[in-house]
Amino acid sequence: MEIPRSVAYFLFAGICELGGAYLIWLWLRTGRSFFFGIAGVVVLAIYGMIHTLQPTNYGRIQAAYSGFFIVLALIWGWQVEKVTPDRIDIIGGFIALVGVCVIMYWPRA
Repeated sequence: MEIPRSVAYFLFAGICELGGAYLIWLWLRTGRSFFFGIAGVVVLAIYGMIHTLQPTNYGRIQAAYSGFFIVLALIWGWQVEKVTPDRIDIIGGFIALVGVCVIMYWPRA
């Protein structure tokens, strides 16, 4: 398995999930154009397709991605919404990434 490629898929999936949901958020919560919602749906569909590129089963991908998503969501909040993660956020994100590495990349018999 190519770990860098797998991590890139997780990053791309996370950006698509967060970005797509954020576009829908902007449409529904801030009164932006309906086209923000349509764009959000398209981006979320791309997110769903990205997971098929990962080299393992769906359940394992989703479990590992959930841990990766925790960190991406904290970074999104920090960079887009200007909410700085605190020490506990960082510790929790680190623990989540350790879980991702164990689930996805630990050698199996």
